[in-house]
Amino acid sequence: MSITDGLGLIDHHCHGLINDDLNPTAFRELATEADWLSEPGLETLDSPFGLAIRSLCAPILDLPRHAPIDDYIARRMELGAPEVNRRLWDATGNAQLLMDTGFLASPVMTPEAMTATFGTPSREIVRLERVAEGLAGSTSAASFTDDFATALRDQSRDAIGFKSVIAYRSGLDVPDVAPTASEVKHAAGEWLACVESTGSARIEHPTLLAHLIWEAVTLAKPLQFHVGFGDSDVELNRADPSRLTRFLDATRTSGTKVMLLHCYPYVREAAALAHIFPHAYLDVGEVTHYLGPSARAAIRQSYELAPFHKVLYSSDAYGLGEHYAVSAAAWRRETASLVDEWLADDWLSIADAERIVSDVAAGNARRVYGLDEK
Repeated sequence: MSITDGLGLIDHHCHGLINDDLNPTAFRELATEADWLSEPGLETLDSPFGLAIRSLCAPILDLPRHAPIDDYIARRMELGAPEVNRRLWDATGNAQLLMDTGFLASPVMTPEAMTATFGTPSREIVRLERVAEGLAGSTSAASFTDDFATALRDQSRDAIGFKSVIAYRSGLDVPDVAPTASEVKHAAGEWLACVESTGSARIEHPTLLAHLIWEAVTLAKPLQFHVGFGDSDVELNRADPSRLTRFLDATRTSGTKVMLLHCYPYVREAAALAHIFPHAYLDVGEVTHYLGPSARAAIRQSYELAPFHKVLYSSDAYGLGEHYAVSAAAWRRETASLVDEWLADDWLSIADAERIVSDVAAGNARRVYGLDEK
């Protein structure tokens, strides 16, 4: 029996599932971060994640292990999304979800729907940029600061934390002081003029993005940052978490816990920050499924330097039950394998191993997000 067997996971960063049937193209689009599909004759899912689906998920759908991906997709369509999602969900062992509700590229389930469908308690993580962009038709440059503060408090009243995607917009060079009122007013004016001319409310102004983050800091809830690998619009070199160093130093006594999400290929940089700063934490979600057989490297790197109470589990699953199932299976297997090696080499006791694994699986998230207090 593995040391990770039977542990309920708290997935501290994830998104809703799509519970409607998906055609082959839609499935392939959700199974990659790329914005393209392969040319005819080449398979998008001839990839590490594709291998993981065929290896780990195919048997759950009553297919032979390593079944061809076309057979897998056909079986998925035959069973229907609700049945597929139920089977894959049962394989995860998830005990609680903290869900980022700000990414709405597809009609994913809300936290309430996830709880009702799977019986798994689900809480909301509020995306800062989504709140601010929702003000585009009702705010002004002069009133933006007050309007955003009010909206953020209202929309996060029952939320468990915040999320920023500044890495996608201007990079992780968050200033170590909050922008001034005049700077925010000027930036808001430029943003609103852009909204009027383009019809898009997307915020990319560095000053405005920094203001959203510093406003969230005043509320002292855990604040998640996307780090590293992601959609095609992220400039990877600007998503290096070491760029947050000055911000982390400036916020160390703020009461805000800073959660570094995903972190690939900057896992060691994120672990170094978690080692140095008392309020910095990390996970390797998302690549726990996209790396497939190579997830071992990222998972092990997350345990190299950071104190064990600074490492959390997440999947960053979005839309597909396969994201959830593969991430959970990879984390359980690779964590257990690493701990077994440490036990064999007498680096720790069984009691140490059980405590560390339990904390990373759920205990750290429970403590950092105050879940037992909610």
